[in-house]
Amino acid sequence: MKKQLSVAALSLLALTGAQAADWSDTSMGYRYGTQFDEPFNGKAISKNIFNLNHVSGYKYGSNFFNADFLFSDSTDPAGKGSTNGAQEAYVVYRHTLDLGKVQGKDIKFGPVRGVGITAGFDVNAKTDAGYNSKKRMLVAGPTFMMDVPGFLNVSVLGLWESNAPFNTFSGVSTPRYSYDPHMMVGLAWGMPVPGVPLSFEGFANFIAAKGKNEFGAPTAAETNIDMQLMYDMSGALGASKNTFKVGLEYQYWKNKFGNDATNNKGAMAKTPMIRAEYHF
Repeated sequence: MKKQLSVAALSLLALTGAQAADWSDTSMGYRYGTQFDEPFNGKAISKNIFNLNHVSGYKYGSNFFNADFLFSDSTDPAGKGSTNGAQEAYVVYRHTLDLGKVQGKDIKFGPVRGVGITAGFDVNAKTDAGYNSKKRMLVAGPTFMMDVPGFLNVSVLGLWESNAPFNTFSGVSTPRYSYDPHMMVGLAWGMPVPGVPLSFEGFANFIAAKGKNEFGAPTAAETNIDMQLMYDMSGALGASKNTFKVGLEYQYWKNKFGNDATNNKGAMAKTPMIRAEYHF
C-alpha cells in the first residue's frame, strides 16, 4: 500500500509540475515564542522559526508548500551534553485536485462550494538530545471547500507515517518503524475581518491514535490548533495590499506527536507567538 501511495504521490507531483499557475502567493516569515514544549522535556522552550511558504492554483486545482526551520534555545539541547539548541526542518506539501474543475461543472451542496482530492507528504529532520526525529508521512483523502469569505477547507485524510529516531543519550538507533495507518480531520482557513485590514488564518488537525509507537507504548489522539490574527501594514509602507503582515499567533497542541499528555507535561503545548510575513 505505501509503495502504491508513493508512486501515486510522485505521479501527482509530476503532473502538477507541468501545469502553469493561474495565481500564486509566496512568502517568507518569522515567528517567535517562549512557551514551546517537547515531549519528555517538560521545560518551557524558546524558538525562533523561519519559514518559506508557497500557494498556487492552476486550471484543475491548487498546490501548498511550507518549509519551517526551527531553532530552539539550550533548554531543548542539540545533543548529549550540548549547550546549543536543537535545530529542525519540517516540510509539508499538499496538492488538491478540484473535481468540479476536472469535470467542467460545479459540485455544490449545502455549505460546500467544491470538492477535491488531496494528496501530499510531511518530512522532518531534527537534531536534539533525545529523539532526533526523521518523520516521513504520506497523506490522501477528500477535501471539502466551504462557501465562506476567503477560504475554509475541511479534509478527511488517511495518514501513513514512519520514523527512525536516534537517542544520543543511550546511543540507540531505531530502524524505520511504521505506525498503524490512521485518520486525520484537518481544517485550513484564511478569512478577512470585515472593515479592517485584518485576517484570521490558521489550521486545526484532529489526528487519531496511530497504534503502538516504536518502543511498544500506546499512542494517543492528537489535537493541534494553530491560529493567527494578522494585520496588513502594507499601506503604511507604500506597498501593495497583503505584502507585509504582522500579527499574533497561538498554538494549542495536546498529546504532541501522539504522546499521552496525562503523565507527560511536555506533550501539552500552549504557545503564544509573534509573527511577521513578507509576500512576493
